[in-house]
Amino acid sequence: MPQVAIIAGEASGDRLGASLITAALDLRPDLKFAGVAGPAMKQAGCETWYDSRELAVMGLFEVVRHLPRLRRLKAQLERKLLAERPDLVIGIDAPDFNLRVERVVRRAGIPTVHYVCPSVWAWRPGRVKTIRESCDLVLCLLPFEPDFLAKHRIAAEFVGHPLADEIPARADRGAARRQLGLPESPVIAILPGSRHSEVERLGPLFAQTVAWLSAHREGVSFAAPMATPELRKQFAAELHRHASSTAMHLFDGQAQPVIAASDVVLVASGTATLEAMLLKRPMVVAYRVSPLSAALVRLFRLIRADFAALPNLLAGRQLVPEFLQERATPEALGGALLEILDSPAKVTVLQEQFAALHGRLRCGAGERAARAALGAAGLL
Repeated sequence: MPQVAIIAGEASGDRLGASLITAALDLRPDLKFAGVAGPAMKQAGCETWYDSRELAVMGLFEVVRHLPRLRRLKAQLERKLLAERPDLVIGIDAPDFNLRVERVVRRAGIPTVHYVCPSVWAWRPGRVKTIRESCDLVLCLLPFEPDFLAKHRIAAEFVGHPLADEIPARADRGAARRQLGLPESPVIAILPGSRHSEVERLGPLFAQTVAWLSAHREGVSFAAPMATPELRKQFAAELHRHASSTAMHLFDGQAQPVIAASDVVLVASGTATLEAMLLKRPMVVAYRVSPLSAALVRLFRLIRADFAALPNLLAGRQLVPEFLQERATPEALGGALLEILDSPAKVTVLQEQFAALHGRLRCGAGERAARAALGAAGLL
């Protein structure tokens, strides 16, 4: 039975892995999948060697704190891969971890595919050498990435994004509100991130923004989908500390229904911005890393991209406001959210732009990724 080892970090990688596994098993039902998996991949049929949450660490300083544990995990995983010798190794995102593992197993003669192009076009461009040494093929979510990689002699293929296939062209706000029991008054969705480190950095800021909005606009409701019960507890503590008098609807999961039910979204930069775009909801994007991480990024000029939010990157211009580091304040975020609520004509134009971007990304990503990955290893 051919074996594919797959290594996914965090919730978005888990979803990508599940989509790929499902499509691959349709093409070759005899395949066996095993590796670093989350709940979606497990449900799709992946045997779990390690839980994907062990890789969910962001920020330069944050990673340093976890280095000993990550090094142990890397060594254990490499030993297992070299002993098992699967027919293909697929690393999903988590490039600082996965590319190093892929390089080791590729040198041992095992085909490797990296799913989600590292943002070398945006920051730390020196990583292209590592990608070239580590991967037989890179599967890209964004349409401009293969051309960039080709200039560096790296094989790559644009596959689109599974979320663009899964999310319908139109999201029914009324149906979503009825499903969640939310009122008909304006609803602001609050998404502070899917990692502990993100909620640690953004939770207080987003809770303070909720308090600011409540003080400046009556009749607004708030809804927050939390990725895990632990993150729900963590964010609830920040709400109690900063916005205890505000009525907040907290949900376990259900990010897409909550976004669909909203009029506007306050969201951490990342995959959730793509979900909001595909659901055609206007958004305000924020992000913070530790002061040390931010200082190192500035000192070494590690970031080359003009934007952080995925809708802006896809459009090549600013469609949605984004506030990073010290620019992310309750007043700035709250003011931007109220401006959107008060500008229905601008929202209509924005939704048309989102629809065009949705069309570019909708191209059967799961099957395309599976065919490309299996083909790279001679499994099709």
